[in-house]
Amino acid sequence: MRNETRKRNFCWTAFYTALLLFFGQPGLAQIRYSIPEEVKDGTVVGNIAKDLGLDIASLSDRRFRVVSETKDGIFEVNPDTGALYVHNHIDREELCQGSGTCLMELKILVENPLEIHYVVVEITDVNDHSPSFPENEQTFEIAEHTSPGKRFQLHSARDPDAGMNSIRTYTLTSNEHFEINIRQRDSNKIPFLVLKKSLDREQINKHTLLVTAVDGGKPPRSGTLNVSIIVLDSNDNKPIFSQEVYQIAIQENVPVGTSIFRINATDSDEGSYGEIEYSLGKTLMREVYDIFELDKISGEIRVKGSVNYEETDLYELDVEASDKGTPPLTGECRVIIKIVDVNDNAPEIEVTSLSNTVSEDSKTGTVISLIRVKDKDSGVNGKIILHITNDVPFELKPSYKENTYSIVTKGLLDREKVSFYEITIKATDCGEPPLSTLKTLNIQISDVNDNSPRFQQSPLEFYLLENNVAGQSILSVSATDDDLDNNAVISYHIARDASQNDIMSFLNINSDNGHITALKSFDFETLKTFQFQVVATDSGTPSLSNNVTVNVFILDQNDNAPVILYPLSSNGSAEGVEEIPRNVNAGHLVTKVRAYDADIGYNGWLLFSLQEVTDHSLFGLDRYTGQIRTLRSFTETDEAEHKLVILVKDNGNVSLSATATVVVKVVEPKEAFAASDVKSASKDDDSNVTFYLMITLGSVSALFIISIIVLIAMQCSKSTDYTSKYLEDKNYDGTLCHSIQYRSGDKRYMLVGPRMSIGSTIVPGSNANTLVLPDRRKASGEDGKRNKISDEGLFLDCDLFSSSVVCREA
Repeated sequence: MRNETRKRNFCWTAFYTALLLFFGQPGLAQIRYSIPEEVKDGTVVGNIAKDLGLDIASLSDRRFRVVSETKDGIFEVNPDTGALYVHNHIDREELCQGSGTCLMELKILVENPLEIHYVVVEITDVNDHSPSFPENEQTFEIAEHTSPGKRFQLHSARDPDAGMNSIRTYTLTSNEHFEINIRQRDSNKIPFLVLKKSLDREQINKHTLLVTAVDGGKPPRSGTLNVSIIVLDSNDNKPIFSQEVYQIAIQENVPVGTSIFRINATDSDEGSYGEIEYSLGKTLMREVYDIFELDKISGEIRVKGSVNYEETDLYELDVEASDKGTPPLTGECRVIIKIVDVNDNAPEIEVTSLSNTVSEDSKTGTVISLIRVKDKDSGVNGKIILHITNDVPFELKPSYKENTYSIVTKGLLDREKVSFYEITIKATDCGEPPLSTLKTLNIQISDVNDNSPRFQQSPLEFYLLENNVAGQSILSVSATDDDLDNNAVISYHIARDASQNDIMSFLNINSDNGHITALKSFDFETLKTFQFQVVATDSGTPSLSNNVTVNVFILDQNDNAPVILYPLSSNGSAEGVEEIPRNVNAGHLVTKVRAYDADIGYNGWLLFSLQEVTDHSLFGLDRYTGQIRTLRSFTETDEAEHKLVILVKDNGNVSLSATATVVVKVVEPKEAFAASDVKSASKDDDSNVTFYLMITLGSVSALFIISIIVLIAMQCSKSTDYTSKYLEDKNYDGTLCHSIQYRSGDKRYMLVGPRMSIGSTIVPGSNANTLVLPDRRKASGEDGKRNKISDEGLFLDCDLFSSSVVCREA
């Protein structure tokens, strides 16, 4: 049975080969070679590379090889010469049982680019086996009254060789009672012992014969069987079956012990001559005895071993029925058992070729793997449906050859999103119920330089205290790149702009870490803000880059001492003389000391104090405005000249100061009037100086207001967190009374000064520049341009100048 099955398989192989030869693509036509079995290992079959027209020099690089379905392949190719040679021992009888043509189909695989070629090798038979009988001896019991012409079936010899090398004839030792007769059944020759002359037990009760099976090889080989003939007394009726051939069908994998059929024979004799025993024929294939058993009394055939359709789909059982006569008579019948296929084999998935790493810039349709599926079942049970179960950018493409597929990309790949894929392939047959097999392929996506460096924020803002140490790092920038390895290694440089060469020349950046060093010390009073661009470039090929604008704001430090504007300075000291009439009342404004500080915020908030005074009861100094007023009226005993030394200091952490001296002369009213005329004339001379000073201060204030507007706009574009930045604030007459902060969260100014609540604010956008206090206090009054506000008894008089809001006690 196995021989017939394999014969049928090779017929199908030959059929598919013929289809490929006649209908296949020209580039895929099969090459056919022939080689006898039992040749030595290393024997060259043919030069495939030459016959296929392949470049022999590139075979090694293209991984020229034979793809074998078994671990020990019989044939291999030489990648240096392209020759196909015998790699393992060839036994035709092991590969192809039967007398049909023995063909082996080889799959030749060449990569880069991928090519598949099919080669058919015919294995020709060599007479390397002798005929053999299943047993060395065979005994027959023959009644003496047996008529001549009676046939007795002998054991059939078997020879694995094919064609002319198989069994050709049987011979028998010369004797007068028996001769050999051969009957052809399919491809087998079955020998029969024929009685040509009646036996006489009284003369000879036992005959010994030698049967020889001879094959057709050159030289021929042979095997022998010893036959013993025992002559018995007669039994004239043999068992008879109802029919000569029985046909039944069973499913494969039927449980062991299952009764599948019961045969029955009858014998007309009586007594022991009519009692029948059943037995299987002696010439069946060995596996039949392992799979089936026959009850000798009941004639019931039961399954003894595993039945597998994929191994054999048909069994033929020769059954004998013997009576108990002396000698016993036998009747014969044949039971043909057809095996019905059951879907008991899951599909198998074989990966022929696989590219474990795929570049993320691969085009759609790029082949990454070749796979082949098979199912040992037949018919519908062997039909396979293949698909990818998970959502991946890959798909299956069927090949021209049945059950062969390629896996190709079906979309663009992006390593930065997904760097690794598991492709799960499911093969399901069409049986009932269907069986499935899963196969997982692991694919790694390799990186290409397709991402530019990226800054987390653009533009970048940094705040730097003035008077920084030259040569030290002042700030650092950092960019990230989603690529890998060299594609993500970033270097930095500053974009040089011809319009900013005076600033850019003092900046240096570390190309590896982005640390920026200033080669000079910055002065807030000279430079308040500047910007430049940093370019980040990766190390990919080609390289990609990105830039970011860096805005640097210089923060003020208290590095400027107050400057006395009035009285005017000469010879390094500020001194002034004021004359007042003796008849003035208390609260008379004697003069006002004017000063300014180039710093801003608390660093520029000035306070005035009396260092020296002739009479503390006569004069008082407002510590915030610098106004000197009389505390009482003059008496006749008061001196005519008084010296006041005023100390002006800022509010920095380490305060800086300057002093001014005012000499007050008390004169009679008439003298004071005359002196006022002279003094007014002198003030006219100074008016021009004051005018130019006002123009200078106005220009500086205008520039600073523009900086404030830019800063406010940048802050408004950020979050509404309560962040405070100091704005430079100088009053009109050079005296900074209060500092102003701008809260971007409330979009309002904070006016911070002595004896004022920190919650007092100036609301931007109001024409009156209104000072707003917390709800616990109310403004005592408002006018269009000036506002007087009381807070716990303190009246403030506020003015809005070009660059500041100034409030004084009213």
